[in-house]
Amino acid sequence: MGKRRSRSQSQLLNTLTKKQKKHLRDFGEEHPFYDRVSRKEAKPQICQLSESSDSSDSESESESESEQVSGYHKLLATLKNVSEEEEEDEEEEKEEDSIVDDAEMNDEGGGSDVSVEEEMAAESAESPDNVPLSADPEGKEDGEGPPGTSQASPEEFTDAKHESLFSLETNFLEGESGDNSSLKASQGRPSKAKKPYPVSPASHRLLTTPVTKWQSCGQDVPMAGFDGFLLSQVQFLSQCLDPFLQHVNKELKEKEIQAVATNPKTTHELKVLIVVPFREAALRVVQLFISLLEGDSKKKIIVSNKKRFQGEYGSDPEERPPNLKRPEDYEAVFVGNIDDHFRIGVAILQRSIRLYAPFYSSDILIASPLGLRTIIGGEGEKKRDFDFLSSIELLIIDQADIYLMQNWEHVLHLMNHMNLLPLDSHGVDFSRVRMWSLNNWSKYYRQTLLFGALQDAQINSVFNKYCVNMQGQVAVRNVPMTGSISHVLVQLPHVFQRMEAENLASVIDARFNFFVNKILPQYRDAVMSHTLIYIPSYFDFVRLRNYFKKEELNFTHICEYTQKSGISRARHFFLQGEKQFLLFTERFHFYKRYTIKGIRNLIFYELPTYPHFYSEICNMLRATNRGEEATWTCTVLYSKYDAQRLAAVVGVERAAQMLRSKKNVHLFITGEK
Repeated sequence: MGKRRSRSQSQLLNTLTKKQKKHLRDFGEEHPFYDRVSRKEAKPQICQLSESSDSSDSESESESESEQVSGYHKLLATLKNVSEEEEEDEEEEKEEDSIVDDAEMNDEGGGSDVSVEEEMAAESAESPDNVPLSADPEGKEDGEGPPGTSQASPEEFTDAKHESLFSLETNFLEGESGDNSSLKASQGRPSKAKKPYPVSPASHRLLTTPVTKWQSCGQDVPMAGFDGFLLSQVQFLSQCLDPFLQHVNKELKEKEIQAVATNPKTTHELKVLIVVPFREAALRVVQLFISLLEGDSKKKIIVSNKKRFQGEYGSDPEERPPNLKRPEDYEAVFVGNIDDHFRIGVAILQRSIRLYAPFYSSDILIASPLGLRTIIGGEGEKKRDFDFLSSIELLIIDQADIYLMQNWEHVLHLMNHMNLLPLDSHGVDFSRVRMWSLNNWSKYYRQTLLFGALQDAQINSVFNKYCVNMQGQVAVRNVPMTGSISHVLVQLPHVFQRMEAENLASVIDARFNFFVNKILPQYRDAVMSHTLIYIPSYFDFVRLRNYFKKEELNFTHICEYTQKSGISRARHFFLQGEKQFLLFTERFHFYKRYTIKGIRNLIFYELPTYPHFYSEICNMLRATNRGEEATWTCTVLYSKYDAQRLAAVVGVERAAQMLRSKKNVHLFITGEK
């Protein structure tokens, strides 16, 4: 009997059409991932139920269908304008599903055998395109396949007119919550719940949006059954949503939050970078860490390499020359060790601190911009390393105004190399690294604290360009109401002359031309001797020095690179009147704070960076009081791009009036009783 039945099955396979054989080969005899199916697996059989079984099983089938009606079928029942062809297709599919279900029930229950002739007669009565073969390649029960497999026709629902009525809230969520899904109802038989498509919480909220909203975004969503509709929305998400926005809007579950809290990891151990200008500031930061870790307990923590640290970062009080009178701000900045080339790694342990730790095993790095620049290097250099900056989560830039007096290019170079992807792994286990770090999104999670004593355009540019935290920005600024001009004690007329510039890039040339053509001719006369020209920028200083040499003017100059002998000689010549002009840089005044004697005329080539420098320079006129107050003059050049510096000198209200006024010359007189 078995041989005759196998022979009849082979004859049946020979009589099948090409399309039926292809369907049987893809889903029946051959596995999708292997060439052949194991012999233990049951081969698919095409069976025709007898008339007696149809009547007995129809009632049970109708009962199961009435119990398994889902929201998806309820929605289909509301559609009235369905074409006759779609109705016929649905009826044929239901009949085919009932045939297969009843066949399975008879096979399991030991039903009667069916001859091959009856099977062939059933095959000829059906369409060759709708062969009810099992779609389970491994012989599993229905519902255990991978998510997304369905035996319904892909062209089952293509009514574009009623696409807006299809909402995932009525079918996808019911299947996800454990109720009978639309897939079960469309197949007409009970099956195990299939897993939905894995989507993120943010995408899940968007997937539950009605179709009308997707169409309003300018994206046409094709309707090709439930699976096609879901896949189309997933594709729409991948095209329209930015990956970073998806990550930001993602809602973490409790387990994910605990995993992040218990296993925080970036590309390296280094998390905090503190940038300070001098070694004395680094010494105070380390001492602050030690005091915080010790707290109120009597036990002191262990500090490794403490003697070496004290020797390299400490200072000897006897090295400071006595009887030097300097302003209070100078005493606060230049106290202790003022070396600006250093870097030190700090590792925080349970009851100890390890100083001079390697960068890749440190928790905190304290360094100066120059110390970091020498390690980062430039393009083309062989020995350069900036991978340790990739894992920084907290960046503190303290005393940012001092870097304007050192070299602001070092700060910009540092910010350009922050939170880049590392070039080498350095022994990191990337399975424990967070995804936002691997996606090069670390700069959006880095918190940057920027502290400075003044408002400057260059500091604001770093704040606006490099501080891009996903939570936003917060700026706290002190508005200068009075200005430093109120601290000028001498009786002096201040003439502010405004120059015009088309854009910010042309301000440098416009200022130079305005000075050479309109200001300098007024002071070439021998009567206007003892003229000090205050120049904040070193590049402007070099440009003016070259021009004065070319014009063979009687001048001398002092800058931050001038040796002590040159400084003494220039001060003497200027005091005695042997030199008519003195070019004086702002950085020299910042580092030395010398009192220049013999000044009668002042020219501020540009407003000073520090507002109190204006009053300090003006008050130098009284250093040699010989009854010449009536001949003192002060001229200041400014433009609309110097609004912040102008407000710090004359006050906010006066600066606004000077910038909006049609007049280009404004006069202030100080020192009147």
